[in-house]
Amino acid sequence: MAKYVGPKCRQCRREGTKLFLKGEKCYTGKCSVENRAFPPGQHGQRRGRLSDYAAQLREKQKMRRIYGVLERQFSNLFKKASASKGVTREVLLQLLESRLDNVVFRFGIAPTRDAARQLISHRHIIVNGQVVNIPSFLVKPGDLVGVREKSKSLEIIANALGSARLASSPWLEWDEDKLIGKSATQPGQAAIYPVTAHDRLAFLV
Repeated sequence: MAKYVGPKCRQCRREGTKLFLKGEKCYTGKCSVENRAFPPGQHGQRRGRLSDYAAQLREKQKMRRIYGVLERQFSNLFKKASASKGVTREVLLQLLESRLDNVVFRFGIAPTRDAARQLISHRHIIVNGQVVNIPSFLVKPGDLVGVREKSKSLEIIANALGSARLASSPWLEWDEDKLIGKSATQPGQAAIYPVTAHDRLAFLV
């Protein structure tokens, strides 16, 4: 399956903001966005004002890169959100936030969503007691997500849980002793994405 394998920091610089794709590095002075706060490329420092279409495109690309989905995956999620009841942009954000790789990242089991996808693909994550190796699996309210018993001693998991960089996710409940989390409700709009981005994503209604 195709995926982006280039520099992660280049994506952050292109969007002009931290997307937190590199784990701990994003919280240090080595962050490229802080050191070079302009888009990459030969003409990065000379780019002017964005048109309305360009601003919408940048917000769409920002969402894709934050959640690590391809263009076709994003398009399919948008079609699913459009066919659902409710505001399209809110349903779309809920679908993205409910992906298993994102939930594993939100619980703090992995330092990044890329690392979460790798843990899932290598069969270290269970949902309701069963191994799930599909990162795009949608977690529903009431589902229990945890780490396999034999995988609890993995260094990457221990380091991630010890870093205490859990994202603010009031719709998730985490049991530190059992290394099991629960999706209590549907993801709330305010806890998913900044309000400014919601405004720019008005074309998704």
